[in-house]
Amino acid sequence: MIEPCLGRIELADLGLDQGGHLLVKRALQAVPVNTPVAVYGSAPELAIHLRGWCRAQGHDIEIAHNTGGPVAVIYRGSPEVGRWLGAESTGNAVVPEKHASASWGVAGRSATVEAGVPAFDFPLDVRAEVWAKEAARLYAQAAAAQWNPATAIPWDEPFDLLDEVEDAIVQVMTYLIENETVALLIPARFASQIHPHFREVMQLLAIQAADEARHIEVFTRRALLRRTKLGLSTVGGQASLKTLIDEPDFALSAMLLSVLGEGSFLSLLSFLHQYAPDPVTSEIARLVAQDEARHVAVGVAHLACHVKEDPVLLERLAEAIEHRHDVLANTAGLNEEVFDSLILFAAGSWRPEALRAGWEKMQILIADMNQGRVRRLCKIGFDQQKAIALSALHTRNFM
Repeated sequence: MIEPCLGRIELADLGLDQGGHLLVKRALQAVPVNTPVAVYGSAPELAIHLRGWCRAQGHDIEIAHNTGGPVAVIYRGSPEVGRWLGAESTGNAVVPEKHASASWGVAGRSATVEAGVPAFDFPLDVRAEVWAKEAARLYAQAAAAQWNPATAIPWDEPFDLLDEVEDAIVQVMTYLIENETVALLIPARFASQIHPHFREVMQLLAIQAADEARHIEVFTRRALLRRTKLGLSTVGGQASLKTLIDEPDFALSAMLLSVLGEGSFLSLLSFLHQYAPDPVTSEIARLVAQDEARHVAVGVAHLACHVKEDPVLLERLAEAIEHRHDVLANTAGLNEEVFDSLILFAAGSWRPEALRAGWEKMQILIADMNQGRVRRLCKIGFDQQKAIALSALHTRNFM
């Protein structure tokens, strides 16, 4: 016997397969579990469709047979039965869990995941290995600070340079392009390995890759502004960059690329901005430095958090720096064409005394790079003495 109903659903001639299920679902969500709700309607096959739909959704149903009455009465089932039996929660919407389950797939945090979702293989699924408490703030800052290469750089501003100075700029840009290419490839690779539960870190790496793509664009455009091809690429430079590409560990890669390499590049970009002989190069260096400062901050924040969770990581980081130094011990380091070009940048003239001053400024740059590396190593957790020793082992190719 059909019980008196507390709810009533009027479908008229709307079929369940034409959107009528939305009205049924809405009515059931508004009543307690096991509450009877009557369904009225004249669509053909409505009773058959209702029976199948209720079975899939976990509701009980009684088909009515009296003319003029309801087609059926549905008793709302529990949300934990039917289709959502065995469903998983992905945790809190704000604070990520310590470990993200492969069975959550690509669902966002705090979503309810239907049982049976295929397992996704995201190697970086442990919070301690990827998380930084500053991740959300740094991503918001990065998203707000994006700039357009076509409009942010004064490409049409007139300037006159000696041919040798223009060639020097082309050589420096060639060097920067290949370094930024590696700085794009590495975050792009790790972004695909991070569990989406840690979405802020995944987003940071994605926007970091986008930053590097923009840097490659502006460096290339500046190099070809008055020339038809790039400069020289050396064995030593490529060998140094290959060690970064070959590093498979996320934490070790963050140390070598972001903390040491890109950290050193912050000093280099400041140098280029200060001594650039033309307004285009100067503005490029200024804008790129803003982006790179964020990349370095992300690496430092990530490793500082990771070390607090796992102090033994410091030993692994030190070993990675020492190993890379040993691998590159027989390479030439920064190629002489780039070094000479940077001296000419700082000199601004071919006069002997100007070139001496340019060389001295390069020594100041190298010392500034070293001091910056020591500061960042200390922030991560190394003591001053160890930080000084490790900084001295950093590649002579800067990156």
